[in-house]
Amino acid sequence: MSLNPPPATAPPVSNTSEPITGYSLPVWVTAVAMAALHCLRGEPFVSPVSMHLPQETPPHLLPVQQAAPLGADTALAMGRCQPGDRLDLTRDLPIWVLAERLPRGRGHPPLQLLPGAGVGVHADSGRICASNFALELLHRNLEPLLPPQAAVRLTLIFPTGARLAERTSNRAFGVVDGLALLGMGAWAQASAAPDQLAAARQRLARVVEARPHAPVVLVLGANGWDLACRHGFPEAALVKVGNWIGPLLVEAAERQCRQVLLWGYHGKLLKLAGGIFHTHHHVADGRATVLTAFAALEGLTGSDLEQLHSAPTVEAALNHLRRHKPGLSSRLEARLLAEAERQARAYVARHGEHVPDVGVVIFDGRRQVRGAGPHGQRLLDALGPPKKRDPTLQPTTSPVA
Repeated sequence: MSLNPPPATAPPVSNTSEPITGYSLPVWVTAVAMAALHCLRGEPFVSPVSMHLPQETPPHLLPVQQAAPLGADTALAMGRCQPGDRLDLTRDLPIWVLAERLPRGRGHPPLQLLPGAGVGVHADSGRICASNFALELLHRNLEPLLPPQAAVRLTLIFPTGARLAERTSNRAFGVVDGLALLGMGAWAQASAAPDQLAAARQRLARVVEARPHAPVVLVLGANGWDLACRHGFPEAALVKVGNWIGPLLVEAAERQCRQVLLWGYHGKLLKLAGGIFHTHHHVADGRATVLTAFAALEGLTGSDLEQLHSAPTVEAALNHLRRHKPGLSSRLEARLLAEAERQARAYVARHGEHVPDVGVVIFDGRRQVRGAGPHGQRLLDALGPPKKRDPTLQPTTSPVA
């Protein structure tokens, strides 16, 4: 059997302007895993695969590319993720699942899921990084297929996962080696999609209604949410904003919020210093340009400036500066944070009369607070100190503007 999977079938063409919504990554992984188990049971390969989704009937049919036995007790299945026609990093992601039959009763659990190449793992434990939804979906659909008197070990492989993970902030949240198996539901939700903005607005309305005089924390991403909770922020204050920072700042102002804290990985919040308020990298990037421009304003020149601009990531660029020019690095980060806060308030002022106190706090790849703007530090103090028992979240020794 060839290990080069054929191209995935193109998604259907929509006759409307509405984007097609596809299944999330955990659903496609489950479908491929089911195909591998069917093959391990000696059944002929059939596509599409029939699977059950939570709270939905009848079963859903998902195409899988191929499956074949590799021996008496091993089978391999392949497929691709098709999340719909919205912007999504996992579109056409190759998914391989290797299924191995093991003797039951030798300490093997009935169903074991292992991370293979390209699959994200927790750096501290080496365990696969997967959402509860993903794990529950896998168990619900795979356990009925387990062969009698045997255990099954499934190794999940994303052949291009390690490369794609470099375009994410996974490492900032302790996830290494590849893409995490995330997803809170069966349907893909792009953080740049209008329906995601509508959901965030609804959440913001509930937060403001419940806490009319308390700071609101606009959180960038699911990982940022987890880090905010670990930092000690009340979950009732959090609103996940995806890439819609600008519209949600305006929404918060219209709802008469007095204080708004922007909390996120420095790559996205850096864009605010350049006046970029829709932060999906397909829509507007500019991180290297913003960083280089502000470094030049702080006095960086020549080859040092070129090296900063060509760094593979924002974090690599800032860490290089910290090592070789610590004084300039401190001034640059303080300037960026203060400018991000100023730009945020100016953006809101262009859209209405009420302008809340907007602060910015950024964290880095070591899960540490990298810095806070002047307003951000005051809001941090208002929200309370971080939980003492999580040393990975203590602020670094870098100056806070």
